[in-house]
Amino acid sequence: MSFNHYSVMLKEVIEGLDIKPDGVYLDGTLGGAGHARAVAGHLENGILIGIDQDQEALAYAKEQLSEFKGRCILVHDNFSNIERILKELEIPHVDGILLDLGVSSYQLDTAQRGFSYNQDAPLDMRMDQTAGLKASDVVNDYSEEELSRIIMAYGEERWAQRIAAFIVTQRSIKPIETTFELVEVIKKAIPKNARRDGPHPAKRTFQAIRIEVNNELGIIQRAIEEGVEHLAPGGRIAVITFHSLEDRLVKNTFKTLSLDCICPPEAPICTCNHRAKVRVITRKPLLPGLKELEFNPRSRSAKLRIAEKL
Repeated sequence: MSFNHYSVMLKEVIEGLDIKPDGVYLDGTLGGAGHARAVAGHLENGILIGIDQDQEALAYAKEQLSEFKGRCILVHDNFSNIERILKELEIPHVDGILLDLGVSSYQLDTAQRGFSYNQDAPLDMRMDQTAGLKASDVVNDYSEEELSRIIMAYGEERWAQRIAAFIVTQRSIKPIETTFELVEVIKKAIPKNARRDGPHPAKRTFQAIRIEVNNELGIIQRAIEEGVEHLAPGGRIAVITFHSLEDRLVKNTFKTLSLDCICPPEAPICTCNHRAKVRVITRKPLLPGLKELEFNPRSRSAKLRIAEKL
């Protein structure tokens, strides 16, 4: 197993987490373990907890972190279950949390996982291959209305309604079973003139289906809120996003957690009893530098936001 892996904004992440040598740190999205290795390398008596729902990623991470064996705990789970995981490990607080959201380079580059519109494979897209729902289930079983809603909401695709209609027509002839079969349907649905410029015509639809299969947006707010609850005072949470939907969720969640009052502006007095739990470190997200973009073009859409527990 070989991961083609570049750790996005590695320097910025390590600086942003403000690592203590004896601290406890949690990487909720191990992937290729690049960030985890860097964090573990800064620890002396500290502990790194690494979580990933992809068992292949966990196996690879175990190899990459073998030199830090005494200070690493690896867990097969979803980062949305931070509270339960820490409870089972009997670790009440951590000093830092990293969430590197989205699909990993390994998952994209491994054709049989079905994430890429550039490689032919069965429609799968599951980050956790023990999970039930596959991309083929979404494509072949969801109603036209559901497909249109998902492609519009999660892919921000202007041709969502037309793509959904073409998918339903095609699957009535035979099920859509592979990535290339789906790409062909999408290409037919989008008018030729609209396909001339911009990204690959299937990019937004594939993103939308992947998000639906893995419930990616549904778990972000919960993970951040649970993570912040288990941060020690002065501990930091760093989140890397790769599209506007994720970034907006992170930004809004950080903002809410940083406010002393979330009552409507027209309320005469505060009745919410809400208290700020974090200080937002990054008023604007950090972006990859030009040098990083040169050797890792996939980082071009990445944004890093950091908050500190009060």
